[in-house]
Amino acid sequence: MTKIAFLGLGVMGAPMAGHLARAGHDVCVYNRTFSKAEDWVKAHGGRAAKTPKAAAEGADFVMACVGNDDDLRSVCRGEEGAFAGMEKGAVFVDHTTVSALVTRELYDLAAETGIAFVDAPISGGQAGAENGQLSIMCGGDAAAYDKAEPVMEVYAKLCRRIGGSGAGQMTKMCNQIAIAGLVQGLSEALHFADKAGLDGRAVVEVISQGAAGSWQMANRYETMLDDKFDHGFAVDWMRKDLGICLDTADENGASLPVTALVDQFYKDVQKMGGGRWDTSSLFKRLKALD
Repeated sequence: MTKIAFLGLGVMGAPMAGHLARAGHDVCVYNRTFSKAEDWVKAHGGRAAKTPKAAAEGADFVMACVGNDDDLRSVCRGEEGAFAGMEKGAVFVDHTTVSALVTRELYDLAAETGIAFVDAPISGGQAGAENGQLSIMCGGDAAAYDKAEPVMEVYAKLCRRIGGSGAGQMTKMCNQIAIAGLVQGLSEALHFADKAGLDGRAVVEVISQGAAGSWQMANRYETMLDDKFDHGFAVDWMRKDLGICLDTADENGASLPVTALVDQFYKDVQKMGGGRWDTSSLFKRLKALD
């Protein structure tokens, strides 16, 4: 049994923490809305703490899955932050999608007190978290990653260290860049099929078995055609992630014309009231243009 603190019990964090509890670990959870932590304990056992520091005290690993750069700083830093409660040799694993800048900032701060920090953003959506089938891309020191990997494997389909601090977040940016283009391409294909008078389901059945096939096609085309977007990864979250990608591209000189364009399409979806719709709602945007 390993002592683990889990900070952040949203649609991703709650099931991930649940997998840790079912694997037999001693889990203490923290959530900004304390009632969510209490509800989690009722469902899974373990303990709930009212501050990140209290959750982290005595933990071998502290896992976080919060909202953005500022949220991550708030649970790590300060008198009631997790770092204040962690002992030397403990490992902080961040599953939040944040900037590489804040990752390296917190990596350095943790190192000053003998704490290891692994950036470990995730991909696979809510279903991946619930089914323990997440893809986890990691950055940080090899020794810290080796210690944390067996814990992360409880909810992972694939877990891999890519490089030093920030490498995990940079890889997650690659993931979001690729998804943005894929979802727009799929939306345009289904929109074109409709305009051409074709059966969209029949079209996908054929093209999904060739070079056009993708996870997005396999898992989203039916809900797209059924006009169902109340699930999965929200547009608001995607715009946050794409903003990180575009800001980083400005810094490193990468050219992301498709990403920049799709980001503006998601802005259109937000104006339609779809900030909480699934990212596949790019198809709904095209239909609204008719």
